[in-house]
Amino acid sequence: MTHGAGSDPLADRDRVVTSLSRASGALSTGAMARMESEMPWFRELSAADRSWVGLIVQAGIKGFVDWLGAAPAPHEQGPAGHALATIVFGAAPRELAGVINLQQTVELIRLSIDVVESNIDALLSPADSPAVHEAVMRYAREVAFATAEVYARAAESRGAWDARLEALVVDAVIRAEPDEALLSRASALGWGIHGDVAVVLGPVPLARTDNDAFEEVRRLARAAGMDALCATQGDRLVVVLGGVRDARAAATRIVSMFGAGPVVVGPVTAGLEFAHVSARAALSAQRAASGWPSAPRPVTSEELLPERALAGDGHARRHLVEEVYLPLCAAKGLAETLAVYLDQGSSTEGAARVLFVHPNTVRYRLRQIADLTGLSPTAPREAFTLQIALVLGRQSGR
Repeated sequence: MTHGAGSDPLADRDRVVTSLSRASGALSTGAMARMESEMPWFRELSAADRSWVGLIVQAGIKGFVDWLGAAPAPHEQGPAGHALATIVFGAAPRELAGVINLQQTVELIRLSIDVVESNIDALLSPADSPAVHEAVMRYAREVAFATAEVYARAAESRGAWDARLEALVVDAVIRAEPDEALLSRASALGWGIHGDVAVVLGPVPLARTDNDAFEEVRRLARAAGMDALCATQGDRLVVVLGGVRDARAAATRIVSMFGAGPVVVGPVTAGLEFAHVSARAALSAQRAASGWPSAPRPVTSEELLPERALAGDGHARRHLVEEVYLPLCAAKGLAETLAVYLDQGSSTEGAARVLFVHPNTVRYRLRQIADLTGLSPTAPREAFTLQIALVLGRQSGR
């Protein structure tokens, strides 16, 4: 059928609109019945959500009738996508975009259009049916564009909200403010890990935007079976990793995402609610990391204990005294042997002469020290940590 410019393809548009308007209730009921029988996901929705979906279907069918009543000829411009989005989706709450996904929305629109199409021939005269079938196709196309617009806006809004919420969660961890909302906020972000957690700190990557860097960190974490929350604080990138077994191994998975400079990881803690303990150690280690220029990347906060202690970190001082110095003092001869060994320039023979024992006895005691503290006096870096522990222990008077 061909029409001239400005001609109306419908012989009596008002009569057609009136017929469809009278049948809109029955069409909506038929669409809902088909959804109930053909769409399993619809049956699983709550009563309230099914009601909102029903309103969308009704609005879509009524919107078609109203649109047809004011519709231009095929060669003219139709209603704007934003106007259609308001007509069809305006009644539904914004949260519904998070209940049914885009594919499901397309399914319900396709079904609604199919119900209208299948009833056109019974409702209208043969002279009007072809033009209305054509109008249905045009309307379906424009509603599809409007649907995409609704979901694009919802995704943009959700993305901005998620970014703010994620920053709040990470900030609460850094500030050691693990209130009761912390876990629920993290859960809203998709945090599904309930295992051990560690905090990783390092410079912000200069070549990437925050969103790009965060997405890549999450991808790398997921590939390693971990979860990740990210935020930037000034020139510092903070990553909270969940499902961590080994702090260094976990940090190694994402170390490439940090900028140039030290990358430190705090100790593994039992869950997100205790992640502030890991964050505190990592922050202290980051401040003290300049004292060890040749440190590995990443470096653990425990490896930086001597630098942290020298920088005035009370937790590091207490750790070295209570976990290193006091156990050595409690074991007969070990603290004295260590002190003499270090004073003699790490010479086994020199220490043996001062202590009046055989060099093998010194070697045996050095192995005992390593077994007890996890630090070997014969390794220069670990010997430095042991020496700081001795100094701090003596200063403590314990």
